[in-house]
Parts: sequence; C-alpha cells; structure tokens
Amino acid sequence: MTSLTPGAPELAGRTALVTGAGSGIGRAVAETLADRGATVLALDVDGDRATEAARAVGGEALVADLSDPAAIDALGLGSRGIDVLVNNAGIQHVAPVEEFDPDRFALIHRIMLQAPFLLARAVLPGMYAAGWGRLVHVSSVHGHRASAYKSAYVSAKHGLEGLSKVLALEGAAKGVTSNTVCPGYVRTPLVEGQIADQARSHGIPEDEVLDTVLLARTPVKRLVEPDEVARTVAYLCGPGSQSVNGSSFLMDGGWTAQ
Repeated sequence: MTSLTPGAPELAGRTALVTGAGSGIGRAVAETLADRGATVLALDVDGDRATEAARAVGGEALVADLSDPAAIDALGLGSRGIDVLVNNAGIQHVAPVEEFDPDRFALIHRIMLQAPFLLARAVLPGMYAAGWGRLVHVSSVHGHRASAYKSAYVSAKHGLEGLSKVLALEGAAKGVTSNTVCPGYVRTPLVEGQIADQARSHGIPEDEVLDTVLLARTPVKRLVEPDEVARTVAYLCGPGSQSVNGSSFLMDGGWTAQ
C-alpha cells in the first residue's frame, strides 16, 4: 500500500487507468486524477487522441480496441501496478429493436460490459496483493431507467451496475471498492453524435431533440458537464471513500426522483 506524505496530493503514488480517455468524460477524468497526483494511463481506441490526452496530463498513452479481448490481453495490465481503474469507454446506437443491427448490439455489449469485466479481471490480482484498489465505472441514468430505441446501451449499463456490485462484494475484504457514477445526458461528442438519430427515430427536427427528448424527463434543464462527472469519480478514489462500496451515484438532474 502506498502511504501518503503529509501535504502530498491525495492520489500521489497511485496509477490510474482511464478508458475512453481521449475525449469527453474520459478526458476530464484523466485530467482530474492527474491534478490529484495520479499517474494516468490514458487508453483510447484512437491513438492520436490517446497520445494527446497523455501528453496533457503527463501520463502514458495506451491504444486498444476494447471490443477485442485479445487486444485487452495484449496490454499486459497485470504487471502495470494499477491502483485505480475507471471504466468509461462507450458507444451509442439509436434504433427500434426490430431495426437494430444484431452485430451492433453485440459490439456495444463487448465494449461497455465485457471489456469492464476483462479489465477488472486483469487488474484485480495486483490490487488484492497491494490491499488497495478503486474500481469506478461510468454508468448512466440508463443503468437505472430505460429509453426507447436504446436497447443495447440500456441493457449494457444495467449489466454494468450488476457487475459493479459483484466486484464490490468480492473486493470488500481486500481493500478494493467498486462503484458506479450515473450521469444523465453529458455534454460530450457521444451525446452530440446521437442527435440526428434521435430526430429521425422520433420524427422531429434536430433542433428540438435537446428539449423534447434528451431533457424531457430531467427537472434540471441542463446537460451535465464532463468535469462534474470527473470530480465524482475522483471522490470515489480519494480519502473518505473507503466505506463507499457497491453504490451508484446518480447525477441525473432529478430524473430518477420522479
């Protein structure tokens, strides 16, 4: 276990792996954890974005297609001394079930449910040996609620919630916690990229999607900012979080309060 020198940043001496670190929430998480002293491994499928993110935080870039188990295995994460794993990478596809491409459905599940399992499996032995570890999974309000036309995304996020709870139970006696962070719609390229699909699926103009679809069930009428999510992730990795385990932190503007 790394002991903290008085006055040192709260994550000094820790190594954090952040997936989907090239943009959006992942980039904000990488920057926030680095600001708090962690050495960040910035993983992204896009090599240029991974390199740029790593350079910005003084970390290391990792490039891998998380839909490919062999690519995950090739990263050799078991020997990297990873203390913090942030499962953030994700993709989206919007279509009615009867029109949803089965291959696309399977791809989303590989990236957003199978990959978090494989990554946790790779880093847990090192965390257990050290007696300390933090697993944080960027889930979604869609891990708790459903929306039409998002069968793959919603089912993957619901599965991620269950996986996190299992990891929480298994790691509890070994100093390892597992929690999820569940934002509503976040101002990211992933959300911006689905506006056209949402407009087509709902039969409305694109400029009506934000208010009519995305924020329709959210009392707080604003998108969540990536740095808000990042600060919650950092809390779950920092001092005072050791008894927070198996929890799901909703950041949905009141969506699930209704």
